[in-house]
Amino acid sequence: MSYDFIWLGCCILVAGYLIGNGLKNFGNPNAKSLLDILNEEEEIELVAAKELHVFLNVPKEATNNFISEHPEVPFIEMNGHIFFQKQRISEWLERQ
Repeated sequence: MSYDFIWLGCCILVAGYLIGNGLKNFGNPNAKSLLDILNEEEEIELVAAKELHVFLNVPKEATNNFISEHPEVPFIEMNGHIFFQKQRISEWLERQ
């Protein structure tokens, strides 16, 4: 008998959460729910400048020349080291 009240309480809590979440996003139907946010996998893949030649599949000297000739290439500098986002490098190369 006591388990019936526990199950009823859990169901009321879940229903309250779902209804509250639905009302919260009532004005913005395109808003992402908590489950959508948790399911998103946005990992930023970085490649170090000294290993960019492996990602681009070109000789190491070619990447050194590439970096010096094209300073507009998007990069990130952390602790004195230069990193490139794989996705942004690919997009930049496609635009060129």
